[in-house]
Amino acid sequence: MLCLKLESILGKEIKHQKCSISTKRSKIVQAVAIPVAPSPIDSAEYRKQLAESYGFEQIGEPLPENVTLRDVIDTIPKKVFEIDDVKAWKSVLISATSYALGLFMISKAPWYLLPLAWAWTGTAVTGFFVIGHDCAHKSFSRNKLLEDIVGTLAFLPLIYPYEPWRFKHDRHHAKTNMLSEDTAWHPVLKEEFDSSPTLRKAIIYGYGPIRPWMSIAHWLIWHFDLNKYRPNEIKRVKISLACVFAFMAIGWPLIIYKTGVMGWIKFWLMPWLGYHFWMSTFTMVHHTAPHIPFKSSDEWNAAQAQLNGTVHCDYPRWIEILCHYINVHIPHHISPRIPSYNLRAAHQSLQENWGKVGLLKFFSWFFFEGPVHSKAGFGLDMDIDMEVPPFVFLEFESINIPSEWGHYVGPEGQKMQ
Repeated sequence: MLCLKLESILGKEIKHQKCSISTKRSKIVQAVAIPVAPSPIDSAEYRKQLAESYGFEQIGEPLPENVTLRDVIDTIPKKVFEIDDVKAWKSVLISATSYALGLFMISKAPWYLLPLAWAWTGTAVTGFFVIGHDCAHKSFSRNKLLEDIVGTLAFLPLIYPYEPWRFKHDRHHAKTNMLSEDTAWHPVLKEEFDSSPTLRKAIIYGYGPIRPWMSIAHWLIWHFDLNKYRPNEIKRVKISLACVFAFMAIGWPLIIYKTGVMGWIKFWLMPWLGYHFWMSTFTMVHHTAPHIPFKSSDEWNAAQAQLNGTVHCDYPRWIEILCHYINVHIPHHISPRIPSYNLRAAHQSLQENWGKVGLLKFFSWFFFEGPVHSKAGFGLDMDIDMEVPPFVFLEFESINIPSEWGHYVGPEGQKMQ
């Protein structure tokens, strides 16, 4: 296997320059970059300090420009791509039994223990999502019809339409951390914010406290609008939507009939909100931090986006088991065809061959507090203040930006290097 030595990757300098940038409104903006020699990202000590500030175990060196995604994939053992039916159905068994246990706990727990029962059940039902996630990536079974059936059924308790999600999620993998095209998450441009109605501005300002459930908005916006899909996708999208609406039309009334409205809240709604907590958490932690660039399509590089722009974070063991190791996310973005039960082995291989460029984050129950997540939702101020407001747009006047970190959002939605 290829084992790259990445001792001297960088040596670029940002030259002192003044450039004219034309906006969509034909307005000229003067951008000034201050010279830095050498770029701070060259320094291992600087990266270590940055990692400590942002709760990372490691912020790796940038990937060399000449390394392709195929180069990285070729270093991973072939066996981790193999589908194992026993392991796949074992995952289904784990999710089904842990979810059933969660429902039993909810039925028996006194009111003061219900939050713990909801937390367990919400985490367990997240496992169903990961199983459907494997099906969508064709890494669950060699029988593709079976995969579509299992994926659709796994998503039903979450009232998530399988095919619409699959189409949009494929785009996320194809365009990870591309500034406008990534469907999972991208920064809010100042131009977009300024032109937003008051209600949307209020929602954006409130991203901090409600961010653990922002995946609910993503679910609503992206997956039920037929206008967002190509003509050849519409038929499959409609089938998935019909399944979801059928589940709601039959399942919800049955729950209410048996347990009442409060039972619907206890047994379905609260675990569903627990699932969305993890959905939002995984999405944010996997791809966003102040030092991770979102690049325009003409500057984007697949290998850099998937290896340098994806974060690995170790969670408590019980969460990893119930969620089928979706947190081991770097190998999943190197190749979505790796089954979830092989992600740990694939990650070990990546650590051996590409460990110096990886992003490794410490686990915290406060992912949505502090400078990383306060800043990550919006423009990026790369002066790296340790104390930051919950909302930052990049200023053009004087800023040190290592050229390796790509383009960042500035006033009027501009990007500068």
